[in-house]
Amino acid sequence: MKIFYGIVNKKKIPLCMWIVFLAPSLLFNSTYGAQNIGISSNDLVLVTVNLQRILEQMNLVQASLSKGDSTSAFEHAYISHSIIFPSFKDKLREIDKNSSERLESLLIDLPIMVKSTPSSETESKIAQIVDLLNTTTSNILSPNNLDHNSIIASTIMVLLNDSSKFYHTSNFGNTKDPNNKIDYENAIGMVDISHKLYKNISNSFGDSKKREIESFFGDLKDSLSQKPDPQRIFKLITAIQTKLNENESNFQSNDSLTIYFGNIKNLLSKISGAIKSNSDYSSAEKYATAAYLDNFEYLEPPLEKVDPNLKNSLELMMREELRELIKNKQQSETVVLLTSITNNLSKAANLLNVNYENLIVNENSQSPVPTQSPVPIIENTQLNNLSDIKELSKGFGTYSGIKKGLGESTDSEKMGVRTDIDNIRIKLVDLLQQYKDGKYDKAFATSRSAYLDSYEGIEIPLRPINPDFTLDMEIKFAELRNMIQQHQQYAKIEAKVVEIRSGLDESERLVTGTGVIAPTLAFSTSFSIIFREGLESALIIGAILTYLEASRNAQYKKHVYIGILISIIASIITWFVARFVIDITGASKELIEAIAGISAVVVLFWVSFWILNKVETKKWIEFVKAKVWQATTTGSVMVFAMLSFFTVYREGFETVLFYQAMFAFAENMESFVLLGLVIGLAVIISIVFVIRKLGKKLPLRVLFGLTMGIGAYMSIAFIGNAVREFQEIGYISTTHLFGIIPRLEINLATMTGIHPTLETTVAQIILLSIYSVGALYILIIQPRRKKLAQSSRKSMAHLKDGEKH
Repeated sequence: MKIFYGIVNKKKIPLCMWIVFLAPSLLFNSTYGAQNIGISSNDLVLVTVNLQRILEQMNLVQASLSKGDSTSAFEHAYISHSIIFPSFKDKLREIDKNSSERLESLLIDLPIMVKSTPSSETESKIAQIVDLLNTTTSNILSPNNLDHNSIIASTIMVLLNDSSKFYHTSNFGNTKDPNNKIDYENAIGMVDISHKLYKNISNSFGDSKKREIESFFGDLKDSLSQKPDPQRIFKLITAIQTKLNENESNFQSNDSLTIYFGNIKNLLSKISGAIKSNSDYSSAEKYATAAYLDNFEYLEPPLEKVDPNLKNSLELMMREELRELIKNKQQSETVVLLTSITNNLSKAANLLNVNYENLIVNENSQSPVPTQSPVPIIENTQLNNLSDIKELSKGFGTYSGIKKGLGESTDSEKMGVRTDIDNIRIKLVDLLQQYKDGKYDKAFATSRSAYLDSYEGIEIPLRPINPDFTLDMEIKFAELRNMIQQHQQYAKIEAKVVEIRSGLDESERLVTGTGVIAPTLAFSTSFSIIFREGLESALIIGAILTYLEASRNAQYKKHVYIGILISIIASIITWFVARFVIDITGASKELIEAIAGISAVVVLFWVSFWILNKVETKKWIEFVKAKVWQATTTGSVMVFAMLSFFTVYREGFETVLFYQAMFAFAENMESFVLLGLVIGLAVIISIVFVIRKLGKKLPLRVLFGLTMGIGAYMSIAFIGNAVREFQEIGYISTTHLFGIIPRLEINLATMTGIHPTLETTVAQIILLSIYSVGALYILIIQPRRKKLAQSSRKSMAHLKDGEKH
């Protein structure tokens, strides 16, 4: 740091630099709420930060004097009086006038004393200043203050920013230059004072997070002593600040948290009474469900931030173990577990600044009453009414556990997820029927069971993969329960069920991953689509060009190429137009996928049997010659351009339709679909080269037969998926056949169209039968009839010849 003009002739500290250091405290916007007294949180942060800055300067003055370095001691003393104190003097005066005047008086004398007074008197003066600073801080920010931890956390973050800036201006600890020495000492000092402040609030952190922050502070101090690249310092400071921010809920005085803890305590007491007094396990189970689903779920987001292990432990005990013991009527085991839950709830409440022990259960109210509470307790209307969606939404972005990738779950977890999803689907069908019949209580109970007994199990492997999606699904189930309680229109209930069903598919995709077979099918199906469509176009265009060359009409070839180019551009435009139309229709994703699937089935069906009629090479050649002959007889160049255009665009349009359906059903496998498209195009280009340059002939009968088979497979897969999508949105009823029809994992199911429902199975069997009968007729019966007819004509001819002779 550059030295300022003082009593001795020194270089002046640039004022702008100190403005930069003090700006955060002047502008800092606390996010932790306002004080109940007349001082705002911002003002408290401003004053506290600067009191701590002066306190650390006093420590540095003392340290410099003990080393006999009066120059550094003077500079630190001068900083306190001339730079820091003026930046918050007026605000401190508003809060505590006497302390402000006394502090100013003590600070103004200190720089002179450092240079001219014996060290004992100077140390006495420093002790007075330190004592006054501590007293003033305690007066304006009592540990009993609701926002005490919040203000301290904010102060630490600002002081750490100071340290980073000081380290930078010290030329990264280059103390060989005397001008950098003070800055380097300040960088270390701000970390020291921040660490001391953190220890005052460390008990409000979970054990794991506490260890992390302590480790970061230790690494930061070691790094400063080693004088590394500033990026290392910045990362460590950011890590500490991030952990402090993550613990925000820990610093909040949240009335709702007290309400939820109180309700749980009350309900646990009722469970104990119900099973001990009259063995009323039915009521006990209802209380246990309400304790978890209507109360503990709202404590999960803030508890996740401070101690995820404790949250998971409580969740397991309350959601599964307690309810299972009550169902099995195991009284003694239930009582033991209730004690364990209570102890863990007390720990959780302490981490969230709620005094669990002081909450006294009021027998006449759903809400306990604390013996000494700074806030009034309001009865939780959620207990007997609706889920608090806003409160649940606070959980977005709070997950701090181990992160996993797509499909990174054990085989048992994947199997469990499929089983839970199947159970939920059955319950959703039952729920809709119950609601339609006016059995609202049963529908509500079914909705609770679908979530609590099934989807909660899915959340365990799902949350590490996509925590926000997991919470979004939790909210959808809560919204469904609310809508049922409000007796909303059946159409709205059905629409919410559709959302949940779609989320179930995505949940399974995230947990199970893509596997191996499904991506292989996605690739091969994509390859088959472009190969078949491209082959048909290539053969027709190849035949046209060959005929033109053979008939010495090569001048028309360029018009054929123009038609091809325009058709390719038109096909690309068709793709984007299709996407645009889909987007502006506002139709649901499921309905769009169903319509796309049915459309693809119709086109595939027609194309497949059109190809079957062209299986014979002779017929194929006759077809192509007829088309080209029609064009050459007119002599119009437009005819050739239009012929090639419609030849290619027809296939392009079909390709767009098929790939729209493919991308709809091949979620998380889009890259395999694209790979099949690219390789298919490459193969088609190679075939064209072989035909045109090498004069090779293709086995058309084999190729067309193969493409017909592929088309049949794709049609059957698409019809299965389309019917399922119509089932998802309620257009077609659902009759589950779990245990009868194979239950494939979701990606493999969508690539084959095989779903364990009666309706999808019947649709596929009918379509397969039509294909089988059609193929049998065209490939076997029709040729035999023609052969018999030809044989009959020959026989007749022989008879006539015999008669003549």
